[in-house]
Amino acid sequence: MDSVLPFTPLVRSLPAVVPFVPPEALERRNGRPLKVRVGANESAFGISPLAREAMRQAVDQVSWYNDPEAYELRHVLARLHGVALEEICVAAGIDELLGLMVRLVVEPGDPVVTSHGSYPTFNFHVAGFGGRLCTAPYQGDHTDLDALAAEVKQTRAHLVYLANPDNPMGTWHAAPQVRAFIDQLPADCLVILDEAYVEFAPAEIHFPCDLSDPRLIRMRTFSKAHGMAGARIGYALAHRQVVAALDKIRNHFAVNRMAQAGALASLGDQAFLQGVVRQVEEGRRDYQALAAELGLRAIPSGTNFVALEIGPEARRLLELLLENDVFVRMPGIAPLDRCIRVTVGTPQERAAFAQVLRHVLPQVQP
Repeated sequence: MDSVLPFTPLVRSLPAVVPFVPPEALERRNGRPLKVRVGANESAFGISPLAREAMRQAVDQVSWYNDPEAYELRHVLARLHGVALEEICVAAGIDELLGLMVRLVVEPGDPVVTSHGSYPTFNFHVAGFGGRLCTAPYQGDHTDLDALAAEVKQTRAHLVYLANPDNPMGTWHAAPQVRAFIDQLPADCLVILDEAYVEFAPAEIHFPCDLSDPRLIRMRTFSKAHGMAGARIGYALAHRQVVAALDKIRNHFAVNRMAQAGALASLGDQAFLQGVVRQVEEGRRDYQALAAELGLRAIPSGTNFVALEIGPEARRLLELLLENDVFVRMPGIAPLDRCIRVTVGTPQERAAFAQVLRHVLPQVQP
């Protein structure tokens, strides 16, 4: 006899869903390892040697709990961004921060606004807390800021999500456009500005970290340029009232000692970080050249990946690449799903990807 488990009606109503199928699951399904892993927007360039050594030393103290205040790390971040210690919240990556923000603001049935096809983990959290997802379409390959603002006003949402640069398309809006977007929102609407790829973006995207507006929550990560995706560590820059509220509900022991030590050391190795940015810029140029060679369009990117426009056969191309043990991803929503999204790998990984793409692309072209 099946047990009747006391799950909430909300949990019972949710479909079984995973925001992203992990490459490890694909390897298990295919029964062999991947040859080229350029689908998850991980850094192909490793971590800072300083971070590696700091994390190794931290292992000796892994029997201790982490510093739940992440005091040393927050102190350095405060100095880096010119903000107060009380305006920084450290958590287990942007994904955890997104869940915390939804929990902070959204009650069952509340509208929450995002772009149709943008980062799906945010949507996952909205559904998990019973929010009602409201979306605005992209305009071309960019998030439509005016459409997002209009959706907020129409639905009276208290939370809106914007990734800049955008995932999955890699496009961006300049700082004045983002500021104008925020300025037109109601006073009771909080803006999550996901800046996971900000280190790779052009200079026009950057604007001062003025946290006097309590509506703006800026999120950063050590997963991309710093190469620490597996360590799970990121942070929010926000008004101290928002950070104080997050402190009420966050898991204070979520970010382990190794992650904190590695992040702190990585911030002190700006030469390494700049080297990663240069290598990513080189890789984006390689993909643009490959696209031109094959008659494809590479969408200009401010991230560590490039979206290649394939057309209606993008999903079939994705499958053919995987059959050849090359892992890439594609946006899941039309019309963005005409593209595949390829992370900038090492020169060797880029060459291997190019070789397979040249081989399989004719199979999907008319």
